Amino acid sequence: MNVNTLVTMANQIGSFFETMPDRQQALMDIAGHLKRFWEPRMRHSLLQYVDEHETTQLKDIVLESLRMHRASIF
Repeated sequence: MNVNTLVTMANQIGSFFETMPDRQQALMDIAGHLKRFWEPRMRHSLLQYVDEHETTQLKDIVLESLRMHRASIF
């Protein structure tokens, strides 16, 4: 799966969770969703994309979740 597809999917997840009133819970839930439903290669590709690009097409909430919960996602 190419990284553009992964970014689109991650942003869709972020759009769902960013409506939650508790941002910290939303950040944890995004990470939890990625861990439970994405296969390791998908998670690795998304994290590699974040590491290799100074700016990304990811929604702020997704990027924050990835950075905050990186260890639990991978």
